[in-house]
Amino acid sequence: MKEYNIAAVYGDGVGKEIVPAGMNILQSVAQKHGFKLASKSYSFGAEYYLEHGCFLPEDGLENLKAFDAIYFGAVGLPQVDDTLPFKLFTNYIRTNFKQYVNYRPVHLWDGIASPLSAKGKDDIDFVIIRENNEGEFVQSGRLMYPDDAEGFAIDTSIFTRPGITRVAHYAFKLARKRKKRLTNVTKSNTLIHTLAYWDRVIEEVAAEYPDVTYNKMYVDNASANFVLHPEYFDVILTTNMIGDILSDLGGAIMGSLGLGGSGNINPEGEYPSMFEPIHGSAPDIAGQNIANPIGQFWSGALMLDHLGEERAARDLMKAIHVVTSTGILTRDLGGEATTTQVTETVLEALKS
Repeated sequence: MKEYNIAAVYGDGVGKEIVPAGMNILQSVAQKHGFKLASKSYSFGAEYYLEHGCFLPEDGLENLKAFDAIYFGAVGLPQVDDTLPFKLFTNYIRTNFKQYVNYRPVHLWDGIASPLSAKGKDDIDFVIIRENNEGEFVQSGRLMYPDDAEGFAIDTSIFTRPGITRVAHYAFKLARKRKKRLTNVTKSNTLIHTLAYWDRVIEEVAAEYPDVTYNKMYVDNASANFVLHPEYFDVILTTNMIGDILSDLGGAIMGSLGLGGSGNINPEGEYPSMFEPIHGSAPDIAGQNIANPIGQFWSGALMLDHLGEERAARDLMKAIHVVTSTGILTRDLGGEATTTQVTETVLEALKS
């Protein structure tokens, strides 16, 4: 019997509720499909920072490296400078573990209507592939004389040929498995050096995939088309910052950010990949048993698929669809169900 070792990193806020709920779901799926999940829980994050002065201990990366995957909740608290969680935790893990693919799918769940009332399930079904280690979020820059009249600030984006090439190949291979359409979302008409180079390298990679229809679209146009014509998209390939923004817009057109799952993926398997919902830690509702766990569950399905348990992943997705179709919804979706009720109903759906 196969066994996978999972690091369950609760993080902060609602993460302490939805990650344990997600692990219960995953254990049920594993039992049903004949494999084992061994897990160890960690409370790394902003609360850990308040207690210890760091978001994870010195040996934190080494500990996490031993696992097959990381199942993560969310990070951040109002008491902690909001520039620190990304720098000292999320991005720290993504870069050290070379999780250069951020995988964020968008589709409609049964029983949940999109705010785009004229669009249905056939119209809203795409994946955003966000370059996850370079680009606008490398945090290369400095602040000079901030309180003086001549003060200034610099942030430098960094795009490398290897970094662009590897994420482009991943995206085109994914497109081959889907509808064979890929859209490069860029802004090279104004960022004439970095994103023009991004476009150039992607176009070179596109030439190796003649069976995939390649299209380039500026981000302002893409933002409009997310709302007006989401059916235009299948696989979207874009930069770190643009992908960060568009994936939240994708969550919104699904009906709630609480529905979205994601993966930070190291395709080569040299390091563990990390799977997390797209929403934040939501400390304002933490501890009230009202958080939407579906994004966490979907992240678990993505993790199972990444580990090679495709049948189990499909089964979990089907169970979630069964539950949403029956109207068992949390408050963010207009329902009254608790986190616990949604979790228990998904567990029941899995049994059937």
